[in-house]
Amino acid sequence: MNKQTLSRRLERVAAQVPAGARLADIGSDHAYLPVALMRRGIIVAAVAGEVALTPFRAAERTVRENDLAHCITVRLADGLAAIEAGDGITVVSLCGMGGETIRGILDSGKAHLSGEERLVLQPNGGEQPLRHWLMDNGYRILSEEVLRENRFDYEIIVAERSGPVRYSAEELYFGPLQMQARSPAFLAKWQRLLRLKQRTLVNFAQARQAVPEDKVRDLARQVQWITELLR
Repeated sequence: MNKQTLSRRLERVAAQVPAGARLADIGSDHAYLPVALMRRGIIVAAVAGEVALTPFRAAERTVRENDLAHCITVRLADGLAAIEAGDGITVVSLCGMGGETIRGILDSGKAHLSGEERLVLQPNGGEQPLRHWLMDNGYRILSEEVLRENRFDYEIIVAERSGPVRYSAEELYFGPLQMQARSPAFLAKWQRLLRLKQRTLVNFAQARQAVPEDKVRDLARQVQWITELLR
């Protein structure tokens, strides 16, 4: 992957950024996403935020090598603190982190959001707590997608602030739109996870030390949900 050729995962994220957007890519790493979108003429401005010095410098280098410093600002900042009021950000992307990490960044940085931004999120696992945060903060899920790349399943969740929204426990677990669409990638992901969780239940039953009852009960409920989903 480089600034010209994005991974399949980042290409699907890029597809959710509307033309004319002002993007804040948080945890931007090498700034490949904002640079690619700028080179394609999709976005008009961007902020690439990084909390660690090494990826911050890598992002600076990518932007500089593409002569885009006039329209992509690279900032060393913690999470959404990279966004300043004058940026006029319309899309915030957070990719390649655990869902709970993304949730923490959104929650601690809420003051930096106007509520008008589109959130384009690509969690590496932990989608359930992330969806919970979106629901609790009035964000409706507009699009969801599962894709498999390098033997890993990735999800992309797009949400916008809409006011009160309610999702069931199963919808938070699987994704409300994915439950309806039932794409081949989505079903294949849950077939794989069902086998893993069934194996874990067997291991719990055979364990020498008793596994806490609530842990067994929670896993059994997940197995039941997945089994019913795949019927």
